[in-house]
Amino acid sequence: MDSVIRDISLYPSGENKIEWVRRNMPLLNGIRADFAREKPFAGLTVGLSVHLEAKTAYLCRVLQAGGANMIVTGSNPLSTQDDVAAALAHGNGESAPMHVYALHGCTAAEYEQNIDWVLSHRPDILIDDGSDLVSAVMERHPELKDHILGGCEETTTGVIRLKAMEKAGVLPFPMMDVNDADCKHLFDNRYGTGQSVFDGIDRTTNLIVAGKSCVVAGYGWCGKGVAMRAKGLGAHVIVTEVDPVKTIEAIMDGFSVLPMAEAARVGDLFVTVTGDRDVITAEHFANMKNGAILCNAGHFDMEVDVKWLRENALERRDMKPNIEGFRLDEDRWVYVLAQGRLVNLASGDGHPAEIMDMSFAIQALSARYIAQHHSALEKRLYAVPRDIDGQVARRKLDAMGIRIDALTPAQAEYLQSWRV
Repeated sequence: MDSVIRDISLYPSGENKIEWVRRNMPLLNGIRADFAREKPFAGLTVGLSVHLEAKTAYLCRVLQAGGANMIVTGSNPLSTQDDVAAALAHGNGESAPMHVYALHGCTAAEYEQNIDWVLSHRPDILIDDGSDLVSAVMERHPELKDHILGGCEETTTGVIRLKAMEKAGVLPFPMMDVNDADCKHLFDNRYGTGQSVFDGIDRTTNLIVAGKSCVVAGYGWCGKGVAMRAKGLGAHVIVTEVDPVKTIEAIMDGFSVLPMAEAARVGDLFVTVTGDRDVITAEHFANMKNGAILCNAGHFDMEVDVKWLRENALERRDMKPNIEGFRLDEDRWVYVLAQGRLVNLASGDGHPAEIMDMSFAIQALSARYIAQHHSALEKRLYAVPRDIDGQVARRKLDAMGIRIDALTPAQAEYLQSWRV
């Protein structure tokens, strides 16, 4: 099947969105020019599963400029933007149509089928978000294990899954840990998540953050960003954690720390960013204030137990788009945003273009690394080479018009010597 999209006639709107982000992604513009000249993916098929909105679409066109045959799907049923999917499937005068399998609001079965459609094209390289493509290869398409050259993983959750595969000795091909590259997690996870979470919350609720008690579950890089932005918007921030080191860090950053059982009693707004399951459950719902708002910024929709609410609430009501209300007793309601899925993408446009410019620059250059070096790579998870991180940082500084110092030969020699 050529493509599975909602409506090809939506493409003009999607094309406008892609053009807007293109104008604000100078790193990818430079890489696109390099790829167009070098053609590092000539003869290769790239299968991509990433949140399908405008910035991802532009990454697809950058890879296509490098000679890749692009096969595209989304990585979350609510983050796909149908007009952007239509634009990729339609193409324009500069970029050829792509095979696109993505529908906003698709069912779980449709989502799985779209992953399978991508893999039916026998991709050589995977660009993954949450390890859905790799997991599908493991579970449903083992015939591709020896065909795929390697791939790149975008998210913390996906890296966790890949590390488990590697530990079990079943990782089928080399994968690049894009998530932990400095130019990804230091900026995307922290500043991108921090801003886009509140973009999604504000766009959906139209409520003020200042003066509220905001509970942030998890103090990894994403949690740090959410807590920082909540504080900047005037919230009293409470962090919940299981890691003692991260807990101390949260305290020294000026935040209160409580167990979730206690935080549930005082929170007005809850944001989960742990990457784990069952973070907010029935025992916590029982103690929440009337009007508490819950949302998730972790990859999967299992951090807030929305299933329990749907099965046990006295009443469920759609309050407005992307807000579900659940009445827990006679006059106490809690509200869940975006069905407990990624609030920054399901209720917004995701991370800012300038942030994803860096993350997707890492993706593009790591994919090129796989294409050029796959024969020398083992079936394990690799850190992104430092020179790729450095190249992206230098490109970013150039785009910002910022100059920095350089080590003198004497300084460089001193740093390599044990002598004073």
